[in-house]
Amino acid sequence: MALAKTRLRAGERQLEIVRAVLALAVGNSPDAITTQAIAAHMGLTQGAVFRHFPTREAIWLAVVDWLEESLSEAIAAASAESCDPVERLQRTFKAHIAFIAQYPSAPRLLFNELQKPADNPVKQRVCGLMERYRTRLIALLTHAKALGRVAVDLDEAAAATLLLGAIQGLVMQTLLAGDPAHLQPVAGRLLPLYLRGIGVRQP
Repeated sequence: MALAKTRLRAGERQLEIVRAVLALAVGNSPDAITTQAIAAHMGLTQGAVFRHFPTREAIWLAVVDWLEESLSEAIAAASAESCDPVERLQRTFKAHIAFIAQYPSAPRLLFNELQKPADNPVKQRVCGLMERYRTRLIALLTHAKALGRVAVDLDEAAAATLLLGAIQGLVMQTLLAGDPAHLQPVAGRLLPLYLRGIGVRQP
């Protein structure tokens, strides 16, 4: 007699579905990932997927929420041992790059939503994620400026936008090259240039 599939709690199964989307997005356009494809990837029926998420949109909202929570946790863990805002900024950058290296489909999923012309709940959630991340960077830069650790005339908002743009540019270069292994070494060369550009000073 065939063994029955292990029954998972709802939260565990939802997390499996989120991870299935991340895995499928590595080699597929996000818009081409159907609930049937997710079910097939997991060895489930489509109906089993819909028992945990009522719509495909609900799955995508869960994916975005998981990405934001997981990235925030990675950054918090990397920055926990430092009180210096410049060091925390560097650790934030490095943790973000490491997260992308671990989950290379993450930026593809987010960029795909941002490129859509029509507003929708998933795009709104992604925009909210980006704005909260930018606000966090601005807070670090503002603190650094107050301590005299960066240029006295630094535009914190512009500096935060520049760092986000640098990360996004690195991701685009990696996608074009088709080699995720290049991401972290190139990021390591870019960070000192950014720090020099915002006028980082020794404490």
